[in-house]
Amino acid sequence: MMICYMLWWLVACCLLFLLYGSKLRSGWSHGHGPRSYPVIGCLVAFYQNRRRLLDWYTELLAASPTQTIVVDRLGARRTVVTANPANVEHILKSNFGNYPKGKPFTDILGDLLGTGIFNVDGELWYAQRKLVSHEFSARALRELEFAVLEDEARSRLVPALALAAARGAAVDMQDLLRRFSFDVICRVSLGVDPGCLDPALPAAPPRLAAAFDNAAGIIARRGAAPVAAVWKAKRALGIGSERRLREEIAVIHEAVMDLIHIRKKERGLNHQEVNAGDVGAGGGRRSDLLSRMIECGYPDEAIRDMVISFIMAGRDTTSSALTWFFWLLTRHRGVERQVLEEIAGGGAGGGAAGGQGRMRVLHAALCETMRLYPPVAWDSKHAAAGDVLPDGTRVGRGDRVTYFQYGMGRMESIWGTDAGEFSLRRWLSLPEEGAPAAAVAGVSPFKYPVFQAGPRTCVGKEMAFVQMKFVASTVLRRFELAPVDEGRVPVFLPLMTAHMAGGLNVTVRSRGGDQIAAAAPAAGAGN
Repeated sequence: MMICYMLWWLVACCLLFLLYGSKLRSGWSHGHGPRSYPVIGCLVAFYQNRRRLLDWYTELLAASPTQTIVVDRLGARRTVVTANPANVEHILKSNFGNYPKGKPFTDILGDLLGTGIFNVDGELWYAQRKLVSHEFSARALRELEFAVLEDEARSRLVPALALAAARGAAVDMQDLLRRFSFDVICRVSLGVDPGCLDPALPAAPPRLAAAFDNAAGIIARRGAAPVAAVWKAKRALGIGSERRLREEIAVIHEAVMDLIHIRKKERGLNHQEVNAGDVGAGGGRRSDLLSRMIECGYPDEAIRDMVISFIMAGRDTTSSALTWFFWLLTRHRGVERQVLEEIAGGGAGGGAAGGQGRMRVLHAALCETMRLYPPVAWDSKHAAAGDVLPDGTRVGRGDRVTYFQYGMGRMESIWGTDAGEFSLRRWLSLPEEGAPAAAVAGVSPFKYPVFQAGPRTCVGKEMAFVQMKFVASTVLRRFELAPVDEGRVPVFLPLMTAHMAGGLNVTVRSRGGDQIAAAAPAAGAGN
């Protein structure tokens, strides 16, 4: 019996060896990647580099002639990782229909996002995209964003920094910016003010903000889990982090559904008043996203999922970009002076939201920041059918295909030998007028897919730039920031939205009017 058992295992191992050996040879014939072995694939190298995956992948991609690698690892799907713009265009545009997010991705986010736009494919996605694109282009929503930004800055952001300057106390800019962004996105999406950014900066955020933070953290760990079966088993049993996630999602769902019911009741009362002739038509009409979707007649759960999706997308992306932006300016004071000159010269429209116009230098500095530190480090799709990428890499049905924004920002093949440097020249040297509509500052979105590209290009891109420019100009015209630890190089954490490990602790000093005036170009200076 023992001999039969050992022979069975020997045959099984031989079959596995042949299967994975064939699979690995196929992968190596169409792309480079980490050192792999039969059965376990690149599990050893993956484990050794687990704490520096971003830099490890970047090194492998830079060494690959095609800027594409194939990763086979025991317990995970075959993954194609690319930093090749031609491949990115193929995935996001040319063969868009073959690269949906896929069930492995939607499973991870489904408990929180449900059938929201960021977690669906096909006709359901298309219908939501059409609706949301219309709403985001609506004047009423843009005006609401401008009003909310100005009110949040005047009543909370500026007072919080002024208080820190007066006390000589350090403040975590990342925490402050995340609170600011959460207040803004909730007011624009839900029409309610969570009061997350109090000038005194209380230690604990409001319960709803904490629920979003906790849920996002647990879901990010789902995505990073070496074996998905582990978190799925915990979810089925209702234990550990999955039990906590269920509790946090319940808080979020209950809060949003309560708002939907309240808003519908308000809307019913307003209709009665209008019919009775008590108020003028349109009186009391709200412009927030939730109210506008209620008016479209969507079911309650669909509205809930769409609104939660936009809160998740907007709550940390702009704050992440701005955190790295302010840190980079402390390392490049010359760039900071250029931005201040533009602000002092009137480019910020007197500080009013929406008055920044193009603000070419500030726009370039933000683009350069997100090139090196993208709010989303990578994004994955799952092949619906077998395919061959433009560089010759073979993709199998069900393979995970990842385009790697963090690595693309560091590819010399895309940006030149100074790819690792923070330089505005690569943006300011581009034509100011006539850039393609799909481009960011004239650069192809397939070389710079920070806002995705193709049909799924981020619908909130323009609103994001408005918010970032407004916050940057509001802060810089009034305050000078200095890192508490000048020599520290922060660590980039690629969670659902990338964070700066340990935050950005700075001291704050108020700028005098003479400092702003000194930054302004002399009257009559060359244009």
